[in-house]
Formats: sequence, C-alpha cells, structure tokens
Amino acid sequence: MNLPNKITVSRIILIPIFVIVMIYDFGWGEMNLFGADMPVEHFVGGLIFIIASCTDWIDGHFARKYNLVTNLGKFLDPLADKLLVSAAFIVLVELGYAPSWIIIVIISREFAVTGLRAILAAEGGEVVAASNLGKIKTWAQIVAIASLLLHNTFFVMFGIPFDMIMLYIALIFTVWSGWDYFWKNRMIFVNSK
Repeated sequence: MNLPNKITVSRIILIPIFVIVMIYDFGWGEMNLFGADMPVEHFVGGLIFIIASCTDWIDGHFARKYNLVTNLGKFLDPLADKLLVSAAFIVLVELGYAPSWIIIVIISREFAVTGLRAILAAEGGEVVAASNLGKIKTWAQIVAIASLLLHNTFFVMFGIPFDMIMLYIALIFTVWSGWDYFWKNRMIFVNSK
C-alpha cells in the first residue's frame, strides 16, 4: 500500500467520524459564520468533510507526481469518493437540508457506474479510472455538500441560495457523467451474450 492509497484509506476512515459529529447532538452550542447560524457540530462536520474531500486531490497529486498509480488506487479512489459523498448526502436528507429525490438520483447513478466498472473489470480485467467529466461531477458535489453543511455560509448574507444552486449543478453533472460512462462503454452490453 503506497502513500496515495494510504491517503485514500484515511478519507474512508474519516467518514464515520463525520457522520457521528453531524448526527449526534454533543451540545457544543450555536455559532454564526458570515451570516449563517448553525450548530457548532455542523461547522466541525463541515470541516471534517472538506478535509476528507481535499485528500482526493492530495492522493491524486502524489500518485501522478511519483508515478504511484495502481489498480488498487484506481479502485479505491472513486470508491472513497462515493462513500464520502453518499454518507454526506444521506446526512443532509436526514437533517432536512437536501431534497431526497435529488439524493436518490445521485446515489443511484453512483451505484450504476460502480456496477458498470465491475462489469468492465470482469470482462477485460480493466479498472476504469475516473473521467474528467466524472471529476467535475465529484467537485460539484463536494462544493454543494460543503455549502449545505455550512448552512450557505457567506451567501446567506446576500440572499443567494448558493447551496441549492450548487446542488442542482451537481445533479446535472452527476446525470451527464453517468450517461457519458454508459455511452462510452455501451459495447459491453451490445456484445453481451
């Protein structure tokens, strides 16, 4: 297990910590951050999520810079992203901050693409790395989640629903990138027996 893969695993380890901080009322009180009132737990949970999300860039940077790209990393990195994003979206639905129908579409796409990756790996032994469109989707989701977790910090002062705007942008890129994966790999189904 090389350094990028260890960083990816650390992202997975942060997920249950994030969920516990967000869901459990530790009684840490309330705070105001650039016009947004929120429980301190949500601020801490938001920071944990942002730190965990940044490890996605860090592990990729080290993997490319030091030529440490492995099939394990190609498998773990998108899996860690999906676990983190899915956990965060489910927490947001639980707290009433995100519409469940959007989250169902997003998580369904993640399951579908994961299934496609599994089929491609089984058929040709190939582990499909994330496409550029998939990476844009991931970062759009991360910005949307962070904005929702931090109660639309800063933008709330101007009455701009940035958190919801980003959630819809994330939804668009999620559907688009999912369609793109299936379209590019459609021959696996056309040629199936």
